[in-house]
Amino acid sequence: MDNVKTFYESRLKSFLFGNREDYGLIVKVMLYLLLIAIGFVYLYPLLFMFVTSMKSPQDLLNSMIQWVPSEFYVGNYTKAFRVLNYPINFLISAFVAIVPSLLQAGVASLVGWGLARYRFRGKNLIFVLLMATFIIPAQTTVIPQMLAYKSLGLLGNVFSLVIPALFGQGYRSAIFVLIFYQSFSTFPKALEEAARLDGASEKEIFLKIAVPSAVPAFIVSIIFSIVWYWNETYLTSIFLSGGVSTLPMQLSKFVQAYENLYPPGMVNIFDRLNEAVKLSGTFLNILPLLIMYFVLQKWFVESVERTGLTGE
Repeated sequence: MDNVKTFYESRLKSFLFGNREDYGLIVKVMLYLLLIAIGFVYLYPLLFMFVTSMKSPQDLLNSMIQWVPSEFYVGNYTKAFRVLNYPINFLISAFVAIVPSLLQAGVASLVGWGLARYRFRGKNLIFVLLMATFIIPAQTTVIPQMLAYKSLGLLGNVFSLVIPALFGQGYRSAIFVLIFYQSFSTFPKALEEAARLDGASEKEIFLKIAVPSAVPAFIVSIIFSIVWYWNETYLTSIFLSGGVSTLPMQLSKFVQAYENLYPPGMVNIFDRLNEAVKLSGTFLNILPLLIMYFVLQKWFVESVERTGLTGE
């Protein structure tokens, strides 16, 4: 009987507190509660934004309605869609975010490959200077950039963001050089030497062997770059001012644009600017990024695990 009692006590202890093969019920419950709490902190603003954006003016005035609107109301999105001039500004935002990101990833991969695989005088100095460009705030260099773009006639033109990315001076390019540098540093030297023995040129080694092995680094760099370019309003408002407008730029002047379309005193109470319309505009602004993440999350998570962002 003592042996049976001891056996069941051991099983119960293992079930509650875990063993070498399992965490145990108590630890699992604590982990799940922690993950739920963290998830709620991140999801609550999005849920609140979406629910509020679906409320009609009557629901906004009704203090009894909090999380479940009384009707499926899309009028707020219709107004925000018009105020943001969504189709045109979306295409401009997509161009400003995607094209520089692709160019930046290509240039950063070349620089990262050169720093990782070749030895030359001044290599360490160049690497330090590249990292310094990431540390130095953009506000300190924006005036010389603006004057240079003005002399070249690029102010108010989307190419004021594309051309710097083409020459390795895109938004936060240094961090992408570092990602490719770490990725190419783990590239097998024997594979590179075998390719040279087979008569492969330096260009063929890079394009046919190195680039396919750095696909995770490309995915991480392009996705991060797209998000940063999309959300950037400081540089775009300076370099594109007076020319084209992106969705974040239009969102920053949402109140003024709304009042231009719906002048105060000339519209009824249902067409006046309210919190639901503002949140509808905000949700429309981040919706493309959310869709991109849900579509690419599998490849994104796998790429982050395989790049230097995890310390591997």
